Amino acid sequence: MRKPLIILAIVAVVLYIGYSFFAGTYNNMVQREEQVTNAWSQVDNVYQRRLDLIPNLVATVKGAADFEKSTLTAVIEARASATQIKVDPKNLTTEQLAKFQASQGQLSAALGRLMVVAEQYPQLKANQNFLELQAQLEGTENRIAVERQKFNDVVLDYNKYVRSFPQTMLAGMYGFKEKAYFQSDKGAEHSPKVQF
Repeated sequence: MRKPLIILAIVAVVLYIGYSFFAGTYNNMVQREEQVTNAWSQVDNVYQRRLDLIPNLVATVKGAADFEKSTLTAVIEARASATQIKVDPKNLTTEQLAKFQASQGQLSAALGRLMVVAEQYPQLKANQNFLELQAQLEGTENRIAVERQKFNDVVLDYNKYVRSFPQTMLAGMYGFKEKAYFQSDKGAEHSPKVQF
């Protein structure tokens, strides 16, 4: 009578350990994936802040000077293009992130040209609205850099977990895939040439 109870107890313990391992691993993967989703939401949030500032900046520039229309058009078109690219954090591939970064990079370049051209207009540089928008835009660019770094840190934690043994065997079974990182912009590895 004791022998069947001992065998039943051993089987129950083994099943409990197996269940705990599978459930615990799954729950850890879910938790880490949710952290990636949350970090992506913050990245998306600060990029949206930048997109929201641009119409006010364009309107201020338009109203303050007989501004170069091609520069304003480039900013408006780059903003429109950037709003079209949406990234699903659950299926975050290198290709998706590269498209997102490319569209945001085009917007950054157009904004950079706008700021350079704005330097040629003294009345615009003296406009309080323009100065405030410029400061907000600079602050937003800093926030973007911070949130991108936080995102990469969370993705690193997630990727290490799902690629580690024995989780890697279960990750495929559960449908958890490696996530993509933000990469530095092309040409960022070269320092700019300054000539006087």
